[in-house]
Amino acid sequence: MTTAGVRATARIGARADGRGGTALPVLEGEGPLALRRTRANGDEARVMLVGAMSGPLGGDRFAVEAEVGEGARLHVGSAAATIALPGQAKGDARYDVRLDVRAGGELHWLPEQLISAQGSDLYVSSRVELRSGARLVFREEQVLGRVGEQPGRLTSRLTVRLDERPLLDQELSCGPGAPGGWDGPAMLGGHRALGQLVVVRPEFEREPPVARLLGEYAALMPLAGPAALVSALAPDALLLRRVLDEALRTLDR
Repeated sequence: MTTAGVRATARIGARADGRGGTALPVLEGEGPLALRRTRANGDEARVMLVGAMSGPLGGDRFAVEAEVGEGARLHVGSAAATIALPGQAKGDARYDVRLDVRAGGELHWLPEQLISAQGSDLYVSSRVELRSGARLVFREEQVLGRVGEQPGRLTSRLTVRLDERPLLDQELSCGPGAPGGWDGPAMLGGHRALGQLVVVRPEFEREPPVARLLGEYAALMPLAGPAALVSALAPDALLLRRVLDEALRTLDR
C-alpha cells in the first residue's frame, strides 16, 4: 500500500499434470486479491478470486494474470461482485487482466459483475493472448451504479488476439466525463447493465456461428476468426446474466 493507493497482483499458472488433469503450479495473490482453489470438475482446475478488502478505490492498481499451458483446462470465477468506489487518493483506479492460453489449452473466465459506484473512476483493461487450437469462454459484465444511485466513470477496453492477430479490440466509456451520447439511444439507451461474451473454438473455423439477434437488446456476431461475440444490454445484473447464459447455451448446441 502507498499514499497513492494499493498495488496488488494475482497470478495463476495452469499446466496439464500428465494424468488427465490440470495442476496449478502458480497460485499467488496479494493484498485484496486472494485466490482459492476449489473442487475440480473432471480435468478442469477451478479457481475462485476472493476480494479480501474493498476496492478498487481511487489510485489503486490491481492486476490478475493467468497462463494456461498446452492441454490444461482452467475455470476462473469470483466469490462476489467487484465494486469500484471513490477513494481518498487522487486519480483513477486501474484493473488489468492479462490472460494467455497456449495451443490445446482451455480457459473459462467467468467472474461476477463489476459495479461502478457513484464517484468512482476506473479503467479496466483486459488482454487475451491465444494460440491456434486454444479454447476460450470470456464473460464481462458491468453495472453502472448501485440501486438508486448514478454511476461512476468507467472505461473498459477488451483485446483478444489469436497468434498475435487481432480478433477483437474495443473500448467503451460510460458515466460522468465520458464522451457524449454514451447513455443515448445509439449506445446504452437508458440501460444500466451491459455485458459481452467472447467464445473462441477451433471448430468455428469450419462452421462459424450465424449472426442473429438474441432478444431485443442482445446480438450474436461471428468474428474474423474461430470466434463469436455476444453483446447485451439489460436493466439490471440479474437479467443480463440470464441473457448471457442463454447465449452460451445457444453456442453449445
